[in-house]
Amino acid sequence: MNALIVIDAQNEFSANGQRPVPNIGEAVQVIVERVAQARREKRPIAWVRHFNKPGESAAFVPATWGAEFLESLGPKAGRSLENEFHKNVYGAFTGSKIGEWLEQLETKEVLITGFYTHGCVSTTSREAIMKGLIVSLDPDATGACDMAHEELGTLTADEVRRSALLQLANMGAQITSMQREEVAAEREACT
Repeated sequence: MNALIVIDAQNEFSANGQRPVPNIGEAVQVIVERVAQARREKRPIAWVRHFNKPGESAAFVPATWGAEFLESLGPKAGRSLENEFHKNVYGAFTGSKIGEWLEQLETKEVLITGFYTHGCVSTTSREAIMKGLIVSLDPDATGACDMAHEELGTLTADEVRRSALLQLANMGAQITSMQREEVAAEREACT
């Protein structure tokens, strides 16, 4: 069974949050579409939320606006195939029961979406690959931030996102955008 994993779709990444993502609106729209698709197809959805450890930073503090799910996202009440997992490190498989839950559901493939592509999305993807899962990522359903280092230079948020996705693709992750899937389905229907 193929499961959707939504990583850290939280208010801190919105324009008013402490970790704004430039493409948040577009990415959230695709995540919403992926969630609707998973619900229609009766596939599991793992909702992952990050909470910083006490003293780490003022971002992602439990019971604050920034730690809450973005509007229109989060587990649907009463749907047994949706579960929420909490983490306080980059990877969702470390310190949470997501791996056990996916095993119980006999999940072999995961589609990973969310934020930051270079941080928690990347780490969770690597953990899933190491667990032997087939990993897919929708590049349009992820986002990153600008990065700068005095010796290494700067990258725009889009460059950071694409670089992280390229690295994951090199490790065997499949890159599959919903837009490309729709075009392929239309072509198939025409033949």
